[in-house]
Amino acid sequence: MELKTVYFEHPGGETTEAVLNIARCRAEELGIKNIVVASTTGATAVKAMDILKGFRVIVVTHVAGMREPNVQEFTEKNRQVVEAEGGVLLTAAHAFSGLSAAMRQKFNTYVIGDIVASTLRIFGQGIKVACEIALMAADSGLVRTDEDVISIGGTGHGADTALVLTPATSRNFFDLKVKEILCKPHH
Repeated sequence: MELKTVYFEHPGGETTEAVLNIARCRAEELGIKNIVVASTTGATAVKAMDILKGFRVIVVTHVAGMREPNVQEFTEKNRQVVEAEGGVLLTAAHAFSGLSAAMRQKFNTYVIGDIVASTLRIFGQGIKVACEIALMAADSGLVRTDEDVISIGGTGHGADTALVLTPATSRNFFDLKVKEILCKPHH
């Protein structure tokens, strides 16, 4: 089998629309119904709702307090748009960082979540994010672990990576299977 992977010159938000269109085309080819999208402020989520019409879009946000105590970065305006368009919002502890981040901050030590995240980052931040949000969506019961999804992540802001994968719950992390890298930054 020969498949195409698109490599972007730079990571970050300028590739968002291209990533969403690549994901849409491959989802149509494979008959995939669920697309999981990372979005911090909701800007990527709003674009996804427009480009991915007809798919079930699960938007995974940062937890409240990720950057500043008691602050949810996903804007209320963007939340309303996503929900009005039929998107599903998921805000939950990050699969890799949750308690690992607390251990790192309190005891200046790295534990398994940090190690897994750092290992995935050697392929790109977007790949780490796409794997993590797929775990979170499976943990919440929003995607099945026996059906492929497309998972979309990014580096800093926007989307720059899309994967076809079989999700797993975080408890069964090693059952997650990345089947295709649709696009990613070339860095």
